[in-house]
Amino acid sequence: MPVEKKSVALPKAYGPGKLELFSPVQYLKGVGPERAKALNEVGVLTVEDLLYYLPRRYLDRSRVVKIADLKVGEEVTVIGNVLDVRIVRRRSARFVVTLHDGSGYLALVWFNVPSFLPNYFERGMEVAASGVVSIYGTLQMTHPDFEIVGDPEEQKFMHTGRVIPLYPSTAGLKARRLDSRGMRRLVFDLLEKHSGLVIDFWQKPELEKLALPELSWALKHVHFPETVEDAERARGRLAFDELFALELVLLARKRNLQLRPKERVFRPPGGLVEKFYSILPFQLTAGQNQALAEIFTDILSPHPMSRLLQGDVGSGKTAVAAAAMAYAVENGSQAVLMAPTEVLVEQHYRTLSGWFSKLELPLGLLTGSTPPGEKKKLLAGLAGGEVMAAVGTHALLEPTVEFKDLGLVVVDEQHRFGVSQRGLLKRKGKESELLAMTATPIPRSLALTAYGDLDMSVIKELPAGRASIVTAYRTEEKKPEIWNFVQTELTKGRQAYVVYPVIEESEKSDLKAAKAEYENLKKIFSEFPAGLLHGRLSGKDKIKVMEGFSSGRLKLLVATSVVEVGLDVSNATLMIVEEAQRFGLAQLHQLRGRVGRGAEKSYCILISPANISATAQARLEALTKERDGFKIAELDLELRGPGEFLGLKQHGFPDLKIARLDDFELIRRARQKGEEVLFEKGEPVSRFAHLLRRWGKSVTLLETS
Repeated sequence: MPVEKKSVALPKAYGPGKLELFSPVQYLKGVGPERAKALNEVGVLTVEDLLYYLPRRYLDRSRVVKIADLKVGEEVTVIGNVLDVRIVRRRSARFVVTLHDGSGYLALVWFNVPSFLPNYFERGMEVAASGVVSIYGTLQMTHPDFEIVGDPEEQKFMHTGRVIPLYPSTAGLKARRLDSRGMRRLVFDLLEKHSGLVIDFWQKPELEKLALPELSWALKHVHFPETVEDAERARGRLAFDELFALELVLLARKRNLQLRPKERVFRPPGGLVEKFYSILPFQLTAGQNQALAEIFTDILSPHPMSRLLQGDVGSGKTAVAAAAMAYAVENGSQAVLMAPTEVLVEQHYRTLSGWFSKLELPLGLLTGSTPPGEKKKLLAGLAGGEVMAAVGTHALLEPTVEFKDLGLVVVDEQHRFGVSQRGLLKRKGKESELLAMTATPIPRSLALTAYGDLDMSVIKELPAGRASIVTAYRTEEKKPEIWNFVQTELTKGRQAYVVYPVIEESEKSDLKAAKAEYENLKKIFSEFPAGLLHGRLSGKDKIKVMEGFSSGRLKLLVATSVVEVGLDVSNATLMIVEEAQRFGLAQLHQLRGRVGRGAEKSYCILISPANISATAQARLEALTKERDGFKIAELDLELRGPGEFLGLKQHGFPDLKIARLDDFELIRRARQKGEEVLFEKGEPVSRFAHLLRRWGKSVTLLETS
């Protein structure tokens, strides 16, 4: 991810003679303008930025071994005196330093000798060297790290004989000799000579209660730990600070909502909501009723609702959203549902239209494919208040879309929208209630850090009458058998999905492969009408294919993951996923949820090449055994990390620098401390101004509430 570049103005008080945390890094000894330019390119603009430019990993070189005890293949540290220094010129030149420690001899060898290297060594000096032991006539280390013991320039074992940090690097840094070795020199000098710059904003009693070390200790040991355990403890302190800043922002936004009284007064649910319940062709589950009770309580409160509704695939979130929309309309307010794709919006429109028509409640539809004439009429209806309910895509965010009195905003598949987009739609109403929904269960650590400003409702059980889904994993050589099985199901009158991956980086080739397979499958299943659905189709063509499959006219739907959410066809009993190893587990679980929506037994078959890694195979096999979406989401997060889980890097998720989403205990403590500070003690956020400035990217979330 490219680093955001910022300019730093130089206050008069800052200069070579006076170093402060906010001093430009060029005024640190050993930096200067050229090195500062390279550091600026990786986000290190100030002295403080350098302190927080953390190692990417560590090498444990704390084990010092006598030469006589060395074993080939081990990575160790040796300390000895220089016996000989020479350049050997044979087929290629090599530089050799021979060490002696009283127990034996070891050759330090460098090929393609840098010009500065021979000047480092003199006979008799004491040297520490770290590397992997090999043998070529004699014991040797090739291209070892080293330092001159006792040399004040080498500063107390920075490179050998300890746990040493390895820093992220770039070509620009390396060109200025700011590789890990150079960075260690800079940071070591900064910590040694300017440790007094660091002031801890936590008081000692607070740190003891939080079981965290002091900031100065953490910064020293995250760079130069005595042990690997010390490095992790130090990282934990810095991660806690980052998480606390994030939680403080989210909780402050939540508190601001609670302190913001609303003028609109809702009556308790009445005739329209009751009628809505009566026209449903099914009974609401206990989970749906509980979620609605929480939503109605929020809307009746004196402060705007901000709630996240989680539910596993097929748990009935749409019915809950529809009831909430009916409730808003019953109270004279407009309600709108926004979803990320036209496929999902069309599905919502068909479902809600079927229910709302029985309530004599017209429903508007707005997408990028809405014809100009219809769009003009709809915009006038929304602005004038004649259209009380609508569904749409990002098109709802356009400046031309205005509402007379928007009272309820429902955002489906919340994670696919940026935080700012959610706020933009909400602000189209004076004091709109917000209901965000997701069909992908969110691990608790993710929920607290991504959606910590929202109250949460969870629907876990599925409606009665849903068929079981058998999930199987097969390799590509089993395809003939799989297609025979599909033939059998289609002959019974069932319908089937065949899904192919389309990944952004390889979209062109992926689409080509999906289209080629579509042509192949049309030949295999020539007696059954088939359709092709992918993201590059026009809105009109998408609707045509979707309606063909929903009506039962099309028996086979070949699609990309655009069908992950949105289609609800009870007669579809087969989900075939090609190249399944390229999908995340949560995404595969979503795809599986497209079948099993009727009374007939359904099947999900995951197909991959035979030569995938053991880890990838284990992931797919895990899905065949696990049905609980919440457990699958936890496993997916653990296996793929937060950057890939739900594509959060692209959709507004905070860019954590030090903390990780598997820092479960730190997240819990940061949340708890944030609640204590804001809600129990009522302390001003200004006390943590420095902390919030340090983790400024998270603070921008406040601007979008």
